[in-house]
Amino acid sequence: MTNTALRHEAPAEAVSESRQTRKRPKTASYRRQGGAAHIFLLPWLLGLVLITAVPLLASLYLAFTDYSLLTEPEFVGLENFRQMLDDERFWAAVGVTLRYVLVSVPVQLGFALLLAVILDKGIKGLPFYRSAFYLPSLLGSSVAVAILWRQLFGHEGLINQALALFGVEGSSWLQNPDTALSTLVVLNVWTFGSPMIIFLAGLRQIPADLYEAARVDGAGPVRQFTMITAPLLTPIIFFNLILQTIGAFQAFTQAHIISGGTGGPLDSTLFYTLYLYQQGFVNFSMGYASAMAWVLLVAIGLVTAGHFLLSKYWVFYGDN
Repeated sequence: MTNTALRHEAPAEAVSESRQTRKRPKTASYRRQGGAAHIFLLPWLLGLVLITAVPLLASLYLAFTDYSLLTEPEFVGLENFRQMLDDERFWAAVGVTLRYVLVSVPVQLGFALLLAVILDKGIKGLPFYRSAFYLPSLLGSSVAVAILWRQLFGHEGLINQALALFGVEGSSWLQNPDTALSTLVVLNVWTFGSPMIIFLAGLRQIPADLYEAARVDGAGPVRQFTMITAPLLTPIIFFNLILQTIGAFQAFTQAHIISGGTGGPLDSTLFYTLYLYQQGFVNFSMGYASAMAWVLLVAIGLVTAGHFLLSKYWVFYGDN
């Protein structure tokens, strides 16, 4: 019995020792890989903490203070938020921003989807057109393009010169409160390249067999779009809608350059972010500006959450 037990115990001990010897180098290798990963992630982590997290927390504290950049912050509680309720320019900025978002985002996405459908037909020189149409998205928020836009829509600009060829006398689009915001909407629609590329990638994923079956059943182009393309593309539409909505709420450069930083004429281009900039860096009301920034953050979060809640009624995924 004893010899038999020893013969059975010896292989078990050998197996356990062999398992330990196999685990040791694997664990050491994982530790080395983990250390290398942390080293490569260190610059990003430092940037996240020092450039994003610390200023974010600092602005949250300043939102409850009276701070002018020149004096020590003085805690005032909810006074900055109560001040917004009586600030007429604050509500004017909210109205301008909401009109800009509600008009420019749907028009931009609709135009981008239309061009994506056209390009998806396989026209010649597709890589060139994709690059050419994407270029405005890279330049649309730049200062140079905003200056160019101001020259185009000025009283002596190219738009009025083109209208004069047809006998139409145009006014200064940027100095008219009724048309100033429309020029910024057109500028945002012009930067359709980014959502167009995403739409085009989504269109390429739709199986061609579905269109062939629809044509056999007698479905025309319009019915194919409404019954096949649009439903299968709803996840891409939803993705673009979220990105472009957030970007529209944060629009700043165009309005600042075109209006000279005033939001004029008559506050018709006073975006929320532009008024926030005026309060923080022109009036030196950094506490009030910080409170405005957090209101904007909460508003964007609520709008995004609303999009996600409503998406279950119109966004269709592959498993639906």
